[in-house]
Amino acid sequence: MEQQKLPNVTLAIVLGVISFFCCCFAGLPGAIIAGIALLLVNKDAKKYTLNPELYSNYSQLKTAKIIAIIGIVLGVLYFIYTYYTISQMGGWDGYMEKVQEIMEQYGIEE
Repeated sequence: MEQQKLPNVTLAIVLGVISFFCCCFAGLPGAIIAGIALLLVNKDAKKYTLNPELYSNYSQLKTAKIIAIIGIVLGVLYFIYTYYTISQMGGWDGYMEKVQEIMEQYGIEE
């Protein structure tokens, strides 16, 4: 019998890598994308445990899981950092005041 590849492994790896880049946007988009990748990995892991002899790319599945977990951790850490930074500026209003000051300093209008 010819072995197949697990269907969602490649997509999970791609989503995990994309989540690294999305961590720059306050962390949550990256964590959400990595969470989706982790769900796909878990779905394929269940398929593999039912019939391990049918599938050949289990090592890629483990790699995708590690990438997804790292993406979630980075996203959450960056979100916590962003929240802390904004709270140190006096909350959202204080943050917007700082942004307004910088825009006025450089002559940028809304």
